[in-house]
Amino acid sequence: MIEFRSVTKTYPDGTHAVQDFSLQIPARQITVLVGSSGSGKTTLMRMINRMVDPTSGSVEIDGVDVATSEPVQLRRGIGYVMQNSGLLPHRTVLDNITTVPRLTGVSKADARRRALDLMDVVGLERRLADRYPAQLSGGQQQRVGVARGLAVDPNILLMDEPFSAVDPIVRDELQQEVLRIQKDLAKTIVFVSHDIDEAFLLGDQVVVLERGGHIVQKGTPTEILTNPATEFVASFIGADRGKRRLSVSPAAPEQGDDRVLVDAGGYPVGVIAAPGGRLAVSDAGPKSRSVSNKTDQAGDA
Repeated sequence: MIEFRSVTKTYPDGTHAVQDFSLQIPARQITVLVGSSGSGKTTLMRMINRMVDPTSGSVEIDGVDVATSEPVQLRRGIGYVMQNSGLLPHRTVLDNITTVPRLTGVSKADARRRALDLMDVVGLERRLADRYPAQLSGGQQQRVGVARGLAVDPNILLMDEPFSAVDPIVRDELQQEVLRIQKDLAKTIVFVSHDIDEAFLLGDQVVVLERGGHIVQKGTPTEILTNPATEFVASFIGADRGKRRLSVSPAAPEQGDDRVLVDAGGYPVGVIAAPGGRLAVSDAGPKSRSVSNKTDQAGDA
């Protein structure tokens, strides 16, 4: 478990990035920190691996204050996936993935075997192993970044808006990869996003932040969708505009056994699949996505 205890971060110029922040992050789940620019979400995440140190308060991993750990050693044991992948341009895919294991003393042969296995895990063809980042698509680069983050088999994986620079189709594929990997590996994942749809798709726990790292609401996607705590949260998730209230269109033609869902403005946002001719919305929860994310949110709301 990761725990923030009354954490404050004030930068030398007087900027209060985070003020008196406390939060428990459960083990082996995905916690998404979501909020607009200036809400302190990236600063908070970087406190976990000491890329940023708090001005006051503490961050603990399994009851141990990270301030007692040597920063470089701490970072080598925590996976980190950033925006735009952050790959070393002069190193091949395989060498990028093996960077941290080699630094921690893993033999070259063992590190390469592990890297090839991880390419399978993140959905990268092994034939790409000897290519350089510039020879890859944006989505492929991000998959390499995820593989590199998993290379030392960390208990904790930090993901800082990792898919914000790719197109919507690739982003959806990568989000599904994260869910699949989490199902298989059960890591403690801290994910930073400014996209509430992404937060609801990925998060077991979603933490909505305002400026200064102020928590305005935390809970499951269902809890937040059905009961926004403040007007800010309602606006942020679109509830105040009816965005999250979906219905079956009376005017839309049926397509086989499917029915079209529309939002409050009548805009089609998805379908309810109905095997055997019966309307049905899956109640398996936010981690069982069989149709579009917005369609599943209709079931939650």
